[in-house]
Amino acid sequence: MIRVVLADDEALMRAGVAAILAADDTIEVVAEAGTGREAVDQALAVRPDVVLLDIRMPVLDGLGAAEEIRRVLPDTGVIMLTTFGEDAYIERALGLGASGFLLKSGDPRELLAGIHAVADGAAFLSPKVAQRVIARLSGGQLARGAAARSRVAALTPREREVLTLLAAGLSNADIAAKMFVVEGTVKAHVSTILNRLGARNRVQAAITAYEAGLVDGEAPTG
Repeated sequence: MIRVVLADDEALMRAGVAAILAADDTIEVVAEAGTGREAVDQALAVRPDVVLLDIRMPVLDGLGAAEEIRRVLPDTGVIMLTTFGEDAYIERALGLGASGFLLKSGDPRELLAGIHAVADGAAFLSPKVAQRVIARLSGGQLARGAAARSRVAALTPREREVLTLLAAGLSNADIAAKMFVVEGTVKAHVSTILNRLGARNRVQAAITAYEAGLVDGEAPTG
């Protein structure tokens, strides 16, 4: 069962999102919050698998809440669910350690897929958000590619293999099965990779992998 804390300052929005999540028998909303501060307090109290945060909330906004939750509960995944898809919000949320960024205008199936992905240790961006991230990456690609390749060069061959699979959207469990190792070994590799790349989360690590040319195609949406 995936345990979720749901935070949004609009009661009707919380009810709507909770109804969507209730349609999935593997997801349970264990607490709700109307402010970012309440979200942090609830997360500390129940230690959920995923916290779903609106960005614009009183007392403490969703971005501030995400930063605190990621600092004190590093094993809890954070997803931003918002009406606002501005580049500044996306960039700051990912920089603070959020593993998902979804738009309220998106398909409800994206919400369910995002929660499952983040709970499984992967990352998930709604398609519209992914397009914006890719567009921002398109400028200065050569300079970023050189910098990314320099950071990736510090990894061992085994760590580069894990990074490539991570960037392809595989969860820790999927990577472990593919590499014939236990999941704990993959988690240790991922932690080392994030450290050496200077990445706050899997999304940033995946972007570095794409910029370095480890993976062909576009950056992953989930």
